[in-house]
Amino acid sequence: MTSTPLTRSEAKSQTRRKLIRAALAILDAEGEAGLTTVKVAKAAGIAQSSFYVHFKDRQELLRVLAEEGGARLRTAMREARRQAREHPDDLERHRETFRIPLEAICRHPELLRIQLRARHDPSSSLQEFAAERAAAYREHHAADLAALGYTADDERDRRRLEMIADGINAATNALAIGHVEGRYPDLDECADILVALSRGALRLLRATSTRSEEGDPH
Repeated sequence: MTSTPLTRSEAKSQTRRKLIRAALAILDAEGEAGLTTVKVAKAAGIAQSSFYVHFKDRQELLRVLAEEGGARLRTAMREARRQAREHPDDLERHRETFRIPLEAICRHPELLRIQLRARHDPSSSLQEFAAERAAAYREHHAADLAALGYTADDERDRRRLEMIADGINAATNALAIGHVEGRYPDLDECADILVALSRGALRLLRATSTRSEEGDPH
């Protein structure tokens, strides 16, 4: 049985996927320093000149790697959080909302390290992109918290939701890297810590919201 030849568009898409898979493998094995257009093209089995048909340069490749991973992660997390909202007493569903990002970071930790460095490096061509990714995650998480019923009717409420989102994000990154480095070998334990941090922060929101409604100035 003969296979149907790929269209030009399909062949181009297939080559692009090969480049992305090759780049991720190099990042995992050698880190950012090992990622060159020559190595990526060679690992993907294409001519180096063909690399530039798909990506303007190495920096664009890094942005695409982060964008694709981030989009898939946000979709998976949104679904997990939806299920957790629908089953508020199901601890395992709540834990899953944190296990998903932990596992995603641990699969390709170098992507996180690159973005964290870029956010604080004014000379990095990825700084603006990294800041945008962080803001997108914060807004995504804060919106999910608001959907749980935590009010965001004024600037103070919105600020607190964003603070919790930022805090949980930072804790998730730290625990995932700690797992990769071998300091926290049990990823489920990391998820449990994030559940505890999240529930504690949400209890604080609930308590302060109640006091505000009752007119308590403190």
